[in-house]
Amino acid sequence: MDHAEVDPLEEASTVVREAADRGIPIRLVGGLAIRFLTPDFPPRARKGQDLDLASIASARAPLTEFLSERGYVPDKRFNNLHGHKQMYFTAPDGERGLDVMIDRLDMCHVLEFADRITRLPVTLDATDLLLSKLQIFELNEKDLQDALYLMAGLEVCEGDEPGSVCLDRFTDVLSQDWGWWRTVTGNLDRITSLPQDALRRLVPPDPPFDPVEQARVLRAAADDAPKGLKWKLRAKVGDRVTWYKLPEEVAH
Repeated sequence: MDHAEVDPLEEASTVVREAADRGIPIRLVGGLAIRFLTPDFPPRARKGQDLDLASIASARAPLTEFLSERGYVPDKRFNNLHGHKQMYFTAPDGERGLDVMIDRLDMCHVLEFADRITRLPVTLDATDLLLSKLQIFELNEKDLQDALYLMAGLEVCEGDEPGSVCLDRFTDVLSQDWGWWRTVTGNLDRITSLPQDALRRLVPPDPPFDPVEQARVLRAAADDAPKGLKWKLRAKVGDRVTWYKLPEEVAH
């Protein structure tokens, strides 16, 4: 098969598994991770799709060496400037990029994942993946569908079990930061009020779980979780002060 015809999920999964054989922790994030965790749902593949990955700071040097051996070309200027938080490579065919987030996802809110990188063998933790979608203040339809896929394909449950959307991790993030809580609950409210025609378009037929009902469970848990003093003080300020960032695209 010509390299240009390789499914980006197949390519990314191979990178993750071969890196693991070298002891390098790297995991899928974004749409490819959600495709991997919901294999029975119709994929949303697109030509030239970038590979979005996550790793940790201590793995930067061996990861760069590993990817270079596989023909990925590092953007040396970008990586020198931003490598503490993000690294960028071009695939061997020159058709797609490979982005690696380091230690955290820094978007509308900051999600630390360094100590959770190995919870699943191929993707970032499922709860963290859902949080990475629900933390987007201006949630577009693609990211909305990603969130719906996760809630339709994986069970929302108590505890912190890898492979499920787990309330312990979910509420821990939201109960420490009012801004996180505000953005995520706003998106959950949007999901629970979606009209039926939107749900028919965005959710695969007969999924294992009802994503709207699971969104209601998450919304209730977000409200019921005990909140600290910092959260309560920020809540008093409310929407009068912006509680999120709009991430800027960094040129490669």
